[in-house]
Amino acid sequence: MCNLDNKSLDDMQIIEIFDKFNELQLIYGDINLDSIYGCGQINNPEICLVFMNPTSRNVASNKSWTGIKAPWIATKNVWNMFYQLGLIDKTIIDEINFRKPIDWDYQFAEDVYKKVYNNSMYITNLSKATQIDARPLPNEVFKKYTDLFKQEIDIIKPKVIITFGNQVSSVLLNKDIKVSQYRKKYEILEIEGLFYKVFPVYYPVGQGMRNIKIAKEDIEWILNNR
Repeated sequence: MCNLDNKSLDDMQIIEIFDKFNELQLIYGDINLDSIYGCGQINNPEICLVFMNPTSRNVASNKSWTGIKAPWIATKNVWNMFYQLGLIDKTIIDEINFRKPIDWDYQFAEDVYKKVYNNSMYITNLSKATQIDARPLPNEVFKKYTDLFKQEIDIIKPKVIITFGNQVSSVLLNKDIKVSQYRKKYEILEIEGLFYKVFPVYYPVGQGMRNIKIAKEDIEWILNNR
């Protein structure tokens, strides 16, 4: 497993496609917010975790934030799930839970994502269209990001992809997916001649918090059986 301590942040994000995401933000996102980009291990990570789209709850979406713009900065629920799965350690989760959103600074955000990197994870959203709140996006918006997302996957080449929720899973796989029927099952996604296992699981945040226990069970199984 690689260690990021002596590397730059460029080793955690695919900066060459940022401009394309920024262009789409002006069309499909809130123009007063910035895109949030995938972040973590970008060289053949063990797992790639794919969520829906960012919202303004992520303080990195604020245009005044000049630090790393990565998923779930200054939030808690997803990080607590990662901790319970053994994907981040107690020291970092205690600090996450102690801090209020305004207490996240650039260095702490970097420290969190160094843990993500060192645990061979890559965290991203299918759509990088940051919204002011968590209102649902239509499928057509997610589809506008699919080609860029596949380019992102082709660059990082993860060993396993986990997609959260029916909508993200269905749009990416181009078929009707009900995660309740996909527990411990996967589909194959072909990108540029390579084949990736995609495991759809329950969305574990927001209204999906009621399914977080099932999501954790399924992710744990995937990690142990991939």
